[in-house]
Amino acid sequence: MGNELREILETSHRIVFFGGAGVSTESGIPDFRSGGGLYSRDAGMSYAPEEVLSHSFFVSHTAEFFDYYRSHLLYPDARPNAAHLALARLEDAGKLTAVITQNIDGLHQAAGSHTVLELHGSVHRNSCLRCGRLHGLATITVSTGVPRCECGGVIKPDVVLYEEALDDAVMTAAIEHLEAADTLIVGGTSLVVYPAAGLVHAFGGDRLVLINKEPTGVDHLASLVLHAAIGETLGAAVD
Repeated sequence: MGNELREILETSHRIVFFGGAGVSTESGIPDFRSGGGLYSRDAGMSYAPEEVLSHSFFVSHTAEFFDYYRSHLLYPDARPNAAHLALARLEDAGKLTAVITQNIDGLHQAAGSHTVLELHGSVHRNSCLRCGRLHGLATITVSTGVPRCECGGVIKPDVVLYEEALDDAVMTAAIEHLEAADTLIVGGTSLVVYPAAGLVHAFGGDRLVLINKEPTGVDHLASLVLHAAIGETLGAAVD
């Protein structure tokens, strides 16, 4: 199987990678829905994680939102793993045209990838709701309670919360890359979160590769299915 993936990579010219939370688990960032994932950790909470990470909760319980956000979604010490580094090498080689990611951790950019379409935003971008001033991740991590701009406005992370729409420009760019790709590699995602998961159906190429520890609903459409850790798998195929 590893040799088959290597052959696909070597004979492809316009690869797009679509990744989910499983891409970053090997960097120590938990996913959401697995047995040890984020959504399984807080059975004793007053609110469900999906409620805490909603736009309405952010507006009505801003301090509680940030308590949860800092302790569960921010991993400033995380570093790129073999998957991130392999994708950056594929881009440097002129084979990979874009990374489309559901992750908000910025690890693809840290690994050296340049064309990264962040469907759900990034923890590294934060903006004042009053004056629009931009703030980095450190503004959130060093603050306590509700982070505020110098103007006094609340600083909101540029992450897509429940009840919020995905960015139209990012979605359009993702579709354009998928339509032009000859190979699509989907990794570290169960493809259950919509509308992002629906992007797979915009792929217009011949070879669909799925790398995920668990089966997905589109395994039957794939040219190659690898139920394995994505960092180890991609790293070995690109080296």
